[in-house]
Amino acid sequence: MTEQEIIDLLSQHEWKDVEFKEAKTAVPKSAYESVSAFANTEGGHLVFGVKKDGVDFEVVGVVDVDRIQNDFITTLRQKDKINQIINVEEKLLSIESKDLLVFYVPEVPRLQKPVYLNKDIRKSFLRKGACDVKCTDDELKRLLNDASKERYDGTTVDYELPQCYSPDDIAWYRRQYESKNNRRSYTDLSDEEFLFQLGLVKESPYGRKPTIASILLFGTDGYLRGVLPRPVIDCQRYLFSSDQVSEERWQDRALCDFNLVQSWRAVIDWYYRFAEIPFEVDPKTLQRKDQPVDYIAFREAIVNMLIHQDYSDHTRKPAIKHFTDQTEFWNPGDAFANVDDLLSPGEKEVRNPLIVNAFRRIGLSENAGWGLREVFMNWSGMGHIPPEIDNDKSKKSFELVLKRELLLSELQLKFQETIGAHLSEDQAKVFAYTCKKGTILSKRELKTVIAKNDRDLDAILNHLITQVLLVEKDGFYELAPVMKARFTSEAHDEAHVDDQEAHDEAHVELNETEAKILQACLEAKSTQELLGILGYKSRTGNYKAALANLLDHGLVEMTLPEIPRSKSQKYVLSEKGTRLLKDRGGH
Repeated sequence: MTEQEIIDLLSQHEWKDVEFKEAKTAVPKSAYESVSAFANTEGGHLVFGVKKDGVDFEVVGVVDVDRIQNDFITTLRQKDKINQIINVEEKLLSIESKDLLVFYVPEVPRLQKPVYLNKDIRKSFLRKGACDVKCTDDELKRLLNDASKERYDGTTVDYELPQCYSPDDIAWYRRQYESKNNRRSYTDLSDEEFLFQLGLVKESPYGRKPTIASILLFGTDGYLRGVLPRPVIDCQRYLFSSDQVSEERWQDRALCDFNLVQSWRAVIDWYYRFAEIPFEVDPKTLQRKDQPVDYIAFREAIVNMLIHQDYSDHTRKPAIKHFTDQTEFWNPGDAFANVDDLLSPGEKEVRNPLIVNAFRRIGLSENAGWGLREVFMNWSGMGHIPPEIDNDKSKKSFELVLKRELLLSELQLKFQETIGAHLSEDQAKVFAYTCKKGTILSKRELKTVIAKNDRDLDAILNHLITQVLLVEKDGFYELAPVMKARFTSEAHDEAHVDDQEAHDEAHVELNETEAKILQACLEAKSTQELLGILGYKSRTGNYKAALANLLDHGLVEMTLPEIPRSKSQKYVLSEKGTRLLKDRGGH
C-alpha cells in the first residue's frame, strides 16, 4: 500500500480490506479483532496512526514506531492471544511528516481457520464491509466444516446397501461412464462394487457404508433427505429485468429436491424451455445443430452449482434466477481459491472432491474441477460483457452473474467512431470494458474480456496507451482523463435520449388485435397459434397489419429473424414489449 493510496482512502468512508487504528502510543485491543477478521476472510491492511471520529479521519502518527511495531508483531506470535501465528507484512510510511505503520494481514489457509483470540473460539471474527464482526454460531460451524481434513462428502453414513440407492440413476451414470472410454471398465461389477471402486462406498468397522457423496448422487428421496433436508437447487424464471421491483412471482420454476443425477437432468430440461436455439446446419454432416449458443456457459455454471455447493449448510438454498436481462447463479459455500486462481489453468482445491470426480468421470467437469474459464470464453465470445463473480468469504457464498448486455454497444461503437479510434476487435473490447467500468482495472480483470495470453494482452494495452485512450499506473489501467471526460458527456447525452424513448413507449397506442397478440407472445407463438387465439381461420389483413405494426415498433421479435418465412417461425415479446405490457398491467 502506497502513501497516495492511503491518502485516497481517507477521503472515502468504507473499505472492505483496510482498517485504520489510532495506535499513537499503544496497540489497541481492537487491532487483534481486525487481524482475526482479515485472516478469516480475504486478508487486508491494518494502518496504525490514523484517528477515526465518526466519518472523519485525522492523521496523528505513531509516536514510538519501534515499540508499537515490536509489541504488535510479538503478540501475533503468542498462542494465548491468538491461536495461529500470523505472518504479517509491515511497511513504514510518512504522511504530513507523521509516521504510519501499515501491516498486511493475509488470509490463512482453510485448515487454519477459524483464527480466534484469547483461547476462546467464540472470539472469531469476519470482515463484513468496513466492520469486524464476531462470528455467529452458523458462521463458526461453516468455518470448522471447511477446516476439516476429511471432506464432508467423503464421510460415511449408517445406511444399508443397496437399498439407499436408486438403481435407475446408477444405471444412467454407468452408461455415461462406459461411453466416455475411461481407462478402466467396470461393466462386470455389481453396483455396490462399482461404487466401491470409485471411492463412493467405503469400508468401515461395520462393513461397507455409503458416503454422503454417493447418497447425494444416487440416493432415493428418503435417504437423500436424511443427509440434505433442503432442495439441491431452486430454478426460477422471471419475465422482467433484474432491476424491476415487482411483486410478480416467477413464471416458470423447477424446484429440485432429488439427487444430483436427477437434479442435473431436471435443470437442463428447465434451461431448454427458454434457451434460444438458432437454426444452423453443420456443413460437414449437413445435420441441424440444436445446441443453444449459450449452452456451454449455462452447462458449466449449473455443474459448478451442483458440485461446489456446501452440502453441510442446511439453512440456505442454492438458486438460479433467470431474468430478461441476466441470469444469477447463487450457492452457499465460497470457493477456497481466489478469483484470479479460479480463472487460471491448473488444479484447484475443491470442497466436494468425490462429487467433482464423479462428474468429471462422465465428462461434466474439467480435470481442475472448475469450468469458469469456459463460462467466460463462451459468454464473452457471444459479445456480452464478461460474467461477474462474487466469491464472498465473509458470507461463505458464491455468485456468478451472466448479463445479457453487449460489450460493444451502439453507444460504445458510436463513441469510438466519434473519437476517431481505429481499433481491432480485441482492442475495441478492452477499451469498451474500461469505459463501462469507469475505474482502475487490473490485468486479470481485463483478461476476462478477451481469450488471449499475457503477451497479446500487453500488446493491446500498449497500443491503447500509445493512442492516449488508456493510462497505466502501478500495473493498473484506466481511461485517459480526456477520454473519461468525453465518455461521461456522451453517456449523459444518451441518457436523455433513453428517457425520451421511454416516454414514447408509454404512449404507444395499440388496437384490440395488437393488444391480444402482445399478451399472447409472453411465450413464443407460431402464426397458427396466434390465429387460434384471435379466432381467425386464416391470415387476415387485420392480423398481418397488427403483427407488422408490433414488429415495426420493436414490441415483438421473430425467433428466427434470419429466416423470416421459416415454417418454424414464432413470435415473442421483446424487452421493450415486456416493459410496455407490464406498464399496462399485463402478466
